[in-house]
Amino acid sequence: MSSPQTAVSNEILPEAMRGFIQRIATGPEMSKDLSREEARDGMRLVLQDRVDPVQMGIFLIALRMKRETDEENLGILDALLEATETVTATVPRVVTLTDPFNGYNRILPASPFLPAVLAACGVPTVAQGVESVGPKFGVTHHLVLEAAGVAVDATPADVARRLEGAGWGYVDQRLYAPQVNRLVGLRRMMVKRSVITTAEVIPPSVRGVEASHLVTGYVHKPYPRIYGLLARSAGYESSLLVRGVEGGVVPSLRQKATAYLYGAAEEGEALETEPTAIGIHQTQRAVTLPDHLAGDHFDAAAAAVTAAEQGMTALEGRAGATADSLVYGTALVLFGLGRAGSLEEGAAHARRVLASGEAKARFEA
Repeated sequence: MSSPQTAVSNEILPEAMRGFIQRIATGPEMSKDLSREEARDGMRLVLQDRVDPVQMGIFLIALRMKRETDEENLGILDALLEATETVTATVPRVVTLTDPFNGYNRILPASPFLPAVLAACGVPTVAQGVESVGPKFGVTHHLVLEAAGVAVDATPADVARRLEGAGWGYVDQRLYAPQVNRLVGLRRMMVKRSVITTAEVIPPSVRGVEASHLVTGYVHKPYPRIYGLLARSAGYESSLLVRGVEGGVVPSLRQKATAYLYGAAEEGEALETEPTAIGIHQTQRAVTLPDHLAGDHFDAAAAAVTAAEQGMTALEGRAGATADSLVYGTALVLFGLGRAGSLEEGAAHARRVLASGEAKARFEA
């Protein structure tokens, strides 16, 4: 087990933040980049609450407005990895599945049920997330699983043990990276997305004995390469990056999408996906929000209850957009891991474990 670091290195003092800010917050033409070590040390000061909250916000926003370099992204990740408790499970391989931590506010996510389906297919999977965080404050895995009756207070050690039986689990950021989670209030005040939003989906709470794999989503085209870089630095053997609805791990159910598979090489392999090719014929791109929860009426907690109901219905074998989303997501992961020879084969496996009740049994284990 690795534990979060509790002390800043002797070389870095709170006064150093002033210098970091002077370099990165002097406008689009005059700003200078930080080294990996400087970005790490600046983030350490933020995580350990050793500088004023105003300086914390300026540091994060200035990096964002300047646009973070690879070295800065890696430095921020280094600090987050130090602040993460990671447990090694007894199973050979573990998939870490991270949807956007700020959740969904335009659809009902099916992905909180994806780890149980993957577990039924023989792939131990750990989902990670938070209860609620900006900028979207949407429907999260935490909210949906809680609404479905799943305990969301398991520690990394608890979930590592669960992988031996149920084969899946959820770990909340407040339990595996409390220093990062304490910044939720600051991020609410900042309003805009910061580098934390990018980097926080990477650190694993549970690793496999032999290897670990990352599955996460993206929206904008530059991010697969960035996520691939960060995943390699964090020690993942591979990463599957899906261009999903609202940045999640499930693509649109009605149009083509692109996923990228990264391994040890810097270049990723593009996977062009077509839902109709695996038997998905939907007129909607995802599970739609009910009218009374859409737009100005959005309520994350109420939407989570509805998403939980839809998810349980899909696990009971009923067809629909939620079941199709689970089939699609599972097919991508199985194919990306080499556990299925094609997306069609992966989709067929997913449908079998849904129809047999094995996925539901795993979810309820």
